[in-house]
Amino acid sequence: MQTFIGRESELQLLSDVLDSPGPELVAVFGRRRVGKTFLIRHAYEKQTVFEFSGIKETSATQQLERFALALSKAFKLELAPDKLRSWLQAFSLLADLLEQKPSKKKRVVFLDEFPWLDSPRSGFLNAFDHFWNSWATKQSNLVVVICGSAASWMIRNVVRNKGGLHNRLTRRIRLMPFNLMETERFLQSQRIQLKRYQILQLYMMTGGIPHYLKELRRGESIEQAIDRLFFAQDGLLREEFENLYPALFDQPERHLEVVRALANKPSGMTRNQIIENCALQSGGSTTKMLEELLESGFVQQFNPFGKVTKDVVYKLCDEYTIFYLKFIENTKAFGEGAWLNQSQSPAYRSWCGFAFENICLKHVAQIKKGLGIAGVYTEQSIWRSEGKGADPGAQIDLLLDRADNCINLIEIKFSNTEFVIDKGYAALLDAKKQVFAAKTGTRKTLFLTMMTSFGVKKNEYFYNTIQRDLTMEVLFDSL
Repeated sequence: MQTFIGRESELQLLSDVLDSPGPELVAVFGRRRVGKTFLIRHAYEKQTVFEFSGIKETSATQQLERFALALSKAFKLELAPDKLRSWLQAFSLLADLLEQKPSKKKRVVFLDEFPWLDSPRSGFLNAFDHFWNSWATKQSNLVVVICGSAASWMIRNVVRNKGGLHNRLTRRIRLMPFNLMETERFLQSQRIQLKRYQILQLYMMTGGIPHYLKELRRGESIEQAIDRLFFAQDGLLREEFENLYPALFDQPERHLEVVRALANKPSGMTRNQIIENCALQSGGSTTKMLEELLESGFVQQFNPFGKVTKDVVYKLCDEYTIFYLKFIENTKAFGEGAWLNQSQSPAYRSWCGFAFENICLKHVAQIKKGLGIAGVYTEQSIWRSEGKGADPGAQIDLLLDRADNCINLIEIKFSNTEFVIDKGYAALLDAKKQVFAAKTGTRKTLFLTMMTSFGVKKNEYFYNTIQRDLTMEVLFDSL
């Protein structure tokens, strides 16, 4: 059986559910391939009495036939596949079968890919609503887990449901990709030995998606793995992109248009810039689409320091998507050795800087721990000032505004060796600090901080400019 890595807080929550005195309705959502089904099966292997999974773009008739077959197998029935005519009837039968086998211990009903069961005019969601409110809420020993990759659908139709399921969820889990520490542990469980710099490179291309990580092979270099997964004719991650967004969104064309626009602007875009770039309407449909990208984990939003909500910056944060759009989608170089050639290019080295910055923005808690301020309340943001004429511009990659009257201005640099600050770069850093102080008017103490892969050479320019420096090692810390 596959080794289970991480997810400690999620497992604890699922364990608490089994000890609760009443019925539980648990929603689990997260992007495709992140390990939702594996988590539930691992946590509730002994308690699950019925499991069923929806199939995308399948009619209600076919879904009901499959539901009947699943009931037959789970409860050892002789049930004709075409016996169920509606979801009301299907859930009524499920309730009857559960009543026929009473138990004092918690029993789990697991409905996977829940959004795909709600096909047009099927009446599925109303039937489930009736099942939960009229029967399941009276069963103190029942746990119903609903799970779906279409995170936005789950949020809109279950978490924020305005009808019969309003406030009915008892627990919810948003399952996120592995962080770097969990990725390292997962690879170790697969007996794959890679240095942390190589794991960092791998993460920059695939993110912490367990389904992608399990495709690595022992004794294979990162370059070989990327060649095989992305550049081989039938490479898993070469074809994955075509299925990724359609699996999550009913009409993914606009989502992809925004994603491509953000991929071309690594520093991020405001809502108005997205609307202008993609020729969108400034209304509810655009708000909904951006929320769906946020909820599904493809986009992050950042409040620029000292700015109002309308200045929120949206950044594409899904590593796989960013790498695919940059190096795979339009390339003509496929086959063995294709990636080794590209990985030596200036375009790749430039891209690494943005990818490393993206990873650091996802590991702010680890950075805080590395700075020794884990217990200090902070607000993270980014900051940029456009230069005009003699007025110099400046950009801060990551800013930690601390409750102890200090601000860390963090400069993020990716390098395959120790980073060296020379006279010119030291002057640039000092200028950034001065511009930030002048533009914001802050009275807090400013600490220039370097976040690099292998650290900063300790020369005179380092000591005269930098107050703190961290390496990639802190990104692998546990919390």
